[in-house]
Amino acid sequence: MPTVHTFQIVPALPNSLKHLHTLAYNLHWCWDLEALELFRRLDRDLWETSGHNPVKMLGTIDQERLKDAAGDDSFTALLESAYQNLETYMRSTNTWFHRTQAHAGSKKYTIAYFCMEFGITECMPIYSGGLGVLAGDHLKSSSDLGIPLVGIGLLYQQGYFRQSLNTDGWQQERYPSNDFYNMPIQPVLDAAGQTLKVSVELPGRQIQIQVWKVQVGRIPLFLLDTNLPANNEEDQNITDQLYGGNSEMRLKQEIVLGIGGQRALKAMQIQPQMCHMNEGHSAFQGLERARLLMKEHGCSFAVARELGAAGSLFTTHTPVPAGFDVFSPEMLAPYFTEYVKDLGISFGEFMELGRVNREDNSEHFNMAVLALRTSHHVNGVSKLHGAVTRRMVQAGYRDLPEQEVPVSHVTNGIHTRSFVSKEMADLLDRYLGGRWSQDVSDNGFWNRIDSIPDEEIWRIRQRRRERLVLFARTRLKEQYTKHGRGAAEQRQAREVLNSEALTIGFARRFATYKRATLLLSDPDRLLKLLNNENRPVQIIISGKSHPHDDGGKELIRQIFQFANRPEARNRIVFLEDYDLSIARYLVQGVDIWLNTPRRPLEASGTSGMKVLANGGLNVSVLDGWWDEAYTPETGWAIGRGEEYSDPNLQDRLEANALFEILEKEVVPLFYDRDTAGIPRAWLARIRNSMRTLCPVFNTHRMVSEYASRFYFPSLKRHDHLAEENMRYAAELVSWKQRVRQGWPLVKVLQVQTDPELGKALTVGEAVIIKARVQLGTLMPQDVQVQAYHGPIDTNHHVTQGNITLLHHLSEGTQDGVCLFEGRLPCISSGMQGFSLRVVPTHADAELPQELALITWE
Repeated sequence: MPTVHTFQIVPALPNSLKHLHTLAYNLHWCWDLEALELFRRLDRDLWETSGHNPVKMLGTIDQERLKDAAGDDSFTALLESAYQNLETYMRSTNTWFHRTQAHAGSKKYTIAYFCMEFGITECMPIYSGGLGVLAGDHLKSSSDLGIPLVGIGLLYQQGYFRQSLNTDGWQQERYPSNDFYNMPIQPVLDAAGQTLKVSVELPGRQIQIQVWKVQVGRIPLFLLDTNLPANNEEDQNITDQLYGGNSEMRLKQEIVLGIGGQRALKAMQIQPQMCHMNEGHSAFQGLERARLLMKEHGCSFAVARELGAAGSLFTTHTPVPAGFDVFSPEMLAPYFTEYVKDLGISFGEFMELGRVNREDNSEHFNMAVLALRTSHHVNGVSKLHGAVTRRMVQAGYRDLPEQEVPVSHVTNGIHTRSFVSKEMADLLDRYLGGRWSQDVSDNGFWNRIDSIPDEEIWRIRQRRRERLVLFARTRLKEQYTKHGRGAAEQRQAREVLNSEALTIGFARRFATYKRATLLLSDPDRLLKLLNNENRPVQIIISGKSHPHDDGGKELIRQIFQFANRPEARNRIVFLEDYDLSIARYLVQGVDIWLNTPRRPLEASGTSGMKVLANGGLNVSVLDGWWDEAYTPETGWAIGRGEEYSDPNLQDRLEANALFEILEKEVVPLFYDRDTAGIPRAWLARIRNSMRTLCPVFNTHRMVSEYASRFYFPSLKRHDHLAEENMRYAAELVSWKQRVRQGWPLVKVLQVQTDPELGKALTVGEAVIIKARVQLGTLMPQDVQVQAYHGPIDTNHHVTQGNITLLHHLSEGTQDGVCLFEGRLPCISSGMQGFSLRVVPTHADAELPQELALITWE
């Protein structure tokens, strides 16, 4: 092959249009409606054909069009306004973080947010679905709120696959390459002006990783790329595909993300005090963070891990153990045998960090367990998912009641401004005030929703449904053309759907548990619903199945074939190649968002949140976010939150319940119009949904909750443990070692109560508890003696347990045996009980997350 010398050509922007370049390279444009309109006005057709990519658009636009725009006073005025808006946004210190950071003093902090995928905009196809879109929205809201955060991810050469369906409806995948130089990303340069590269060790070699930067408002997102000539072909492919390849490819990607991510931050002189792992894919970052601390401070791995974990948060989105990545010892050994020597631990000790049962040498290494062991905080992504996760991880906290397993929850949200239509945003600006989207979680704004006339809301709902129908027809015609269908079928595509009909949207990843074909279980009943002359219903469906998930592909095939039946063809449409562009049209235009997961397998789900501000309503199983969001005034629930051991029975019952809801409630309510043609009761439900749910289910609320509950306290604790060259971290490690060694001797020897139990007590009385506790080598200040008390169930177990502390009586200490006493108030009637237990306590420890020791009476 001849040598190829590469160079880049950039557009020759007239001086009056130079700010287009600045706007294009900051993804703030994707939620700034003025900037979006600017790029559309520049060349509407090119905006569409470029995939809504302003960088590619500026690189291919006709030079004459740029000259025309430069001479258009209205266009240059719009450009100047959009640029000034961005400049004001970037410089502003009037953000939520600046207003609430009194705890931080003058110190500058950095939070590193690691994720395998980021879904920010469709022209950056490095996401597959909900996890990535959630991560992208996390960055957007962090930017709006002024959170000092940086993102870390991978830059995929091919990203996630592009989808098409064959004539039978079977999903086909293709992987077009991303052209990084025509995307809104730029290489990070080192001090010498060269592209910044870091390296990680793989078996027998080092690989080079280039660092790229995407600016997301105020937030830099750094993306790692191994597709470099210095690497062999196998290693170049590491960042080729999102969720592609086999288990070993996933391992290499997670090494690059975690270890490479920390090294990239180090090379850019960014030292995060807080690391947030969005799923366990990046868990190796905790080991590399400890290694860097060891090198900087000359401390042990135990002390470095202690400090790192104090500033770490692990968010899991997985509702089943099978969703976590696991690796065998044989696969890990070539990658980590040498690496762990720098940590001062053996390979066996490394494996223990990823095992639920440290002593079980046959157990595989679990990335979620490693994330748990290197973080002092862990959370699920909805209230229900928090409970599911506590059940999943309880094996690591065997003696703790499930409700005390140290897993909390922060319910997911969406970046409202990114998904609300321009028409609805303008309407909300007029009636709620222009600051509603900046303070989207402020109930005060949403309480003004009743001031909007029904007619105006309904006019926008009709307009957006019309736009959705036109969009669906255009996409369907493109699909027919691409698949070589005849002219008659292409003409027919222009007639599908009805802009006046009740429109249901269903779009998501086609995993089997999401039950995309639940309505198809009774095809005759469905066709009757779709083809009602006076009250027609139509369904628009979209979504991808993982390339290796044949079960998901089969669901798509069944929908495709049903949609092609003559009696269904105009009422059901499947749109290929689901992405953020299709998602926006759907959530802005549908009347109903349908969600049918098999409870409790939907960790949160966020697609249904995206219809809220657009005036759409939800019909969903009580799973994920809808389990805590639903009220009869805001939408509809399929079932009552039941969980079944027989999935077939569950499917039959919930399919029937769904049909009942649609036939008897949803359809009649939508078509119940007054003399002006307005569905007043339907609009009342829209108002209730917007007023109640919009201020809660958004990422402004979510990110501020992460900051208040985890980021700020963890930053403070990290600083404390790092004081005096990590003195307090070292002392905490020593205390833990001492407590672990001495814990086998801890026993509750005797418990006495006054009055004696056995007779009925009245509300207002108290039970005095005295306990003799053997502490062995431990001191009274090392432990808490607790009465765990509450109502008794039929199995004689304490339920809804509360904790009352017993205090140490100094005069009762002798030969390692201590006397404790407490007062248990009788505050409610019924059969009550208590158990006595001993747990460790330390002012600097997060317990029981860090030390799951407990001794019961």
